[in-house]
Amino acid sequence: MNRLCGKEDSFPESPVKRTRNMAKTVKIGNFRLGKRQPLMLIAGPCVIENRKSCLSLARKLAAWSHQEEIPLVFKASYDKANRSSHKSFRGPGIEAGLDVLAEVRDLLDLPVLTDVHEECDVARVAEVVDVIQIPAFLCRQTDLLMAAGETKCAVNIKKGQFLAPLDMLNIVRKIENTGNQRIILTERGTSFGYNNLVADMRSLLIMKEFGYPVVFDATHSVQRPGGEGDRTSGDGQWAADLARAAVATGCDGVFVETHIHPERAQSDKDTLLPFSRMKKTWKILRAIHELVERSN
Repeated sequence: MNRLCGKEDSFPESPVKRTRNMAKTVKIGNFRLGKRQPLMLIAGPCVIENRKSCLSLARKLAAWSHQEEIPLVFKASYDKANRSSHKSFRGPGIEAGLDVLAEVRDLLDLPVLTDVHEECDVARVAEVVDVIQIPAFLCRQTDLLMAAGETKCAVNIKKGQFLAPLDMLNIVRKIENTGNQRIILTERGTSFGYNNLVADMRSLLIMKEFGYPVVFDATHSVQRPGGEGDRTSGDGQWAADLARAAVATGCDGVFVETHIHPERAQSDKDTLLPFSRMKKTWKILRAIHELVERSN
C-alpha cells in the first residue's frame, strides 16, 4: 500500500438500484467530495509543459485556495496519449511528470490528480497521486479500471463521449469489484454531430443515482474535437456558463483546466479558462452551490 492512497472500509455488494440518499463521500487529501460537502475544485493545466510553468500555476492556485478556503485538487497530465496528431506535444513522460506532481503535492500541500492511459503505469502513478483519472476514451477498458481500483486511490472516471450516463453504472461496478468505493464520476459532454459536444445536465442527475460524487468538467465540455483538423478547438468562452448550470443542477465538484497564458498553451488552448478569470468564476459557483445546498 502506498503512502497516500488510503484503504477504505469494506462495503456490501452493489445494489441494483441506488438513490441519492445513499450517496457516499470520497476523501481526497484533507477534503471530502460529495453530498453536503463544500464544492470542490479540480484545476490545473491540461498537460505539464515544463516544471517551471507548472509550479508557477500551482503556486498561484495554492495561495488562492488557502486564502479562500477552497477544497482544491491540482490536476496536470504527464502524458497526453490521445492527442489529435502524432506531432502534438504530449508532455514530459511518466518519470519527469510524476517528479513535478510530487513537488506540487509536497511543497504546496495540495492533493494531485493525473490521468493514466496504460495499465502498466497505474502502480507507479499510485505512489505519487491522490486521484487516478481514467480518460473518457478509455472508460470501458476493464483491465485499466481494475488496476486503478486495486490501488485503493480515489478513481475519477470521465464519462465517455459515446456513452449514455446510465452506462456508467457498469463501469462503477468494475471498480467496486476491486473492493474500492472511492469512486468519482465526471461528465464532460457527449458527441453530437461532427466536431462537437453537447453537455446534458441530466447526466449529472442520472449518475448521482449511483451513489457516488459527480463532477462537471467545464472546459472539456466545450471542446470541438478535431475542429482544427490536426488539433481540437473549442468554445472556451462558454466554460464558466456551463459550470454555473452544472452547479445549479447539483454537481459536487467542478473540473477546470486553466493556464496563466492560455494563448501559449501547448494543449487545449481554445478551451482553457484563464487563471485571471478563476476568482470571479469561483465566487459565483460557490454562491450557487451554497444556495442549492440550503434548498435541499
